Amino acid sequence: MKWDWSAVADFMPHFWDGLLVTLQILVIGSVISFVLGLVWALLMRSSSRWVTWPVGVVTEFIRNTPLLVQLFFLFYVMPEWGLTFSALTTGVVGIGLHYSTYTMQVYRAGIEAVPVGQWEAATALNLPLRRTWSAVILPQAVRRVVPALGNYVIAMLKDTPILMAITVLEMLGEAQLFAREHFQFTEPLTVIGVAFIVISYLASLALRALERRLAH
Repeated sequence: MKWDWSAVADFMPHFWDGLLVTLQILVIGSVISFVLGLVWALLMRSSSRWVTWPVGVVTEFIRNTPLLVQLFFLFYVMPEWGLTFSALTTGVVGIGLHYSTYTMQVYRAGIEAVPVGQWEAATALNLPLRRTWSAVILPQAVRRVVPALGNYVIAMLKDTPILMAITVLEMLGEAQLFAREHFQFTEPLTVIGVAFIVISYLASLALRALERRLAH
């Protein structure tokens, strides 16, 4: 099979459109998963079962059902209840919500890894609870969990093509649309395959740099 560079050139405008959508999904989805995951983790430390039980049920349900099913539910079922969003917004919220249940476990592990002496020192200094969390516990916990959170960023990147099922044209969606229109599959699929590798590698480098910085 002959490689056609003209097909690559024709595909590149579509590739840049898909890349922008993919990066939007990755960045905003990561923010949602990190923030919401921390909220879940803190709620699970509540002393009230009226808080921990519903949070545990919801997060377990989300974590144990496929992302694709959740996307279909958000995109096709929620509008019947009056909640309608664009495909991109639905996809970003869906993937962020799904991964928040995994980052929650990462945060919980990081918080539990903080030495008991740190809690005792904060108590001895009579620090307010909010100050204890913001100045003592969370900085140490987050430093410990950055590598694990980074792994979920890479996993989220690999899952972005699933959003094509709800009509989001990220990189794979643009590649398939171009391939069907021009009957050329090798070039566009190869381009996005390389793009995924490059983005994953650059993301891993950035996370390693962040990890080293936090270690100091």
